[in-house]
Amino acid sequence: MRIVLIHPNYHSGGAEIAGTWPPAWVAYLSGYLKEAGYTDITFIDAMTGHLDHDQLRERLAALDPDLVGATAITPAIYEAEQVLRLAKEACPRAVTVLGGIHGTFMYPQVLAEAPWIDAVVRGEGEQVLLDLVRCIDEGRWPAERRAVRGIAFLDGAELVATPAAPPIADMDRISPDWGILDWEQYIYIPTGTRVAIPNLARGCPFTCSFCSQWKFWRDYRVRDPKRVVDEIEALVRDHQVGFFILADEEPTIHKKKFVQFCEEMIARGLPQKVQWGINTRVTDILRDEALLPFYREAGLVHISLGTEAAAQLKLDRFNKETTVAQNKKAIQLLRAAGIVTEAQFIVGLENETVETLEETYRMACDWNPDMANWAMYTPWPFSDLFNELGDKVEVFDFSKYNFVTPIMKPDAMDRATLLDRTMANYRRFYMKKAFLGYPWERDRRRRGYLLGCLKAFLTSGFQRTFYDLGKVGYWGPQTKRKVDFHFDESRRLDVAAAKAPHNAMWKTMHRPKARLPAANAAKACGGGTEQLPEDFEAAGAVKTCGGGTRPLPESLDAGGRG
Repeated sequence: MRIVLIHPNYHSGGAEIAGTWPPAWVAYLSGYLKEAGYTDITFIDAMTGHLDHDQLRERLAALDPDLVGATAITPAIYEAEQVLRLAKEACPRAVTVLGGIHGTFMYPQVLAEAPWIDAVVRGEGEQVLLDLVRCIDEGRWPAERRAVRGIAFLDGAELVATPAAPPIADMDRISPDWGILDWEQYIYIPTGTRVAIPNLARGCPFTCSFCSQWKFWRDYRVRDPKRVVDEIEALVRDHQVGFFILADEEPTIHKKKFVQFCEEMIARGLPQKVQWGINTRVTDILRDEALLPFYREAGLVHISLGTEAAAQLKLDRFNKETTVAQNKKAIQLLRAAGIVTEAQFIVGLENETVETLEETYRMACDWNPDMANWAMYTPWPFSDLFNELGDKVEVFDFSKYNFVTPIMKPDAMDRATLLDRTMANYRRFYMKKAFLGYPWERDRRRRGYLLGCLKAFLTSGFQRTFYDLGKVGYWGPQTKRKVDFHFDESRRLDVAAAKAPHNAMWKTMHRPKARLPAANAAKACGGGTEQLPEDFEAAGAVKTCGGGTRPLPESLDAGGRG
């Protein structure tokens, strides 16, 4: 059986500014399928290769696959739909499959606007896709497709969503096929080396109101740290990877496992060969104050913190379970340990003002992180905060749901002003770092890394790719009135789709606190009631729970994510 997997050609000015990211989702899916005996798999990275539809159509016609699969985070959904449309045109007998976080929750709308998609994989993709492939290979498709758990499809005029498949309990059953990727294409600009995005665990028990990852993965599961380091060692040895980012939402939540991971990295001498970064919570940094130098010894050079806001009121609205004082303290601790620190701010809600944006800038100056990001709030229709906002969400052009486009219009200013003041924050913050900060760092490794990050920012700025500035026509305050975000106003939200998931297993997410070691449980959240987080976009995207354009791209997923 011949299988073709495609990463859609979608671009925005978010996480891409830091480099070209390997679509890790395909390695995890391909590895799982090959373990089951399905080895005829071709991957087409249309995003990295900037392939147009004619080029894709030509390649698909030559391959003549039995199944064509594509993934889609929310901003890439329209492109993914079109990719599968041309796949159906080029290969009429092929079964077309969509995976990813958007399809998982919005499959009624997806299937209504793209009826040429034969099946939507909902949730974690490896086992569901394997079951689907077996159904096709054994000649049971489409007659027995209702027996495949975790998919949605159209049967004539009927929308069918089969019962959700359970999460894969033993994550060590998944052996990613990293060899399916063309590693020469994937470079992390700050270090000038190849970059990988493996995962230590999946799932997140925290319930941040703006995020959807905790809903997607549904359960927290952690891998054997030694097996993860085996994987990283192979990535370094076989594919010359020099930097990796753990795709987890919060890899430090299981303290014992994370410490074991770091110990194994040190024991094998890997910190001399590869550096790495993570996204995590402020409370874990406070908990692990004494261990931060040890983490740095293990090669951890960059931590992106989901600080999110400069005001406690907004933190509470986001359900972050942190305080402004904790944010500042965590940044100080990381800098003292020699770890590059990145603070994330979510801006652009309906109550944003020029004054609140200025407050985030002043707070960033006071906290003094090495880096700061201001991500535009993106109202995922499947997030809790979306329901709270109600009719204040006016734009449903999902191609703009990319963390850099002002989807919301604040009550006190227009979208162009919101963009302009956000850019003013970036200009002032990085101008100060460029002249008074990075070049004068005493730590040689920190200095080199930070100057590499500055290079990435400057390059994207000159190329007008940062924040999609070139596309919207922004060149500075003087061009504010000419900014055009090019929203497709014909796009509307299917209200029924926004209420997905439509099955009980997706409504009863659970957080198995009992799995956390007792030594971790009480302190994991600074005294809060939640204890375990982390995740993998199968990791994609820009990343989401951390606040937006963190180093991790929002374009990865293990069968779904975003």
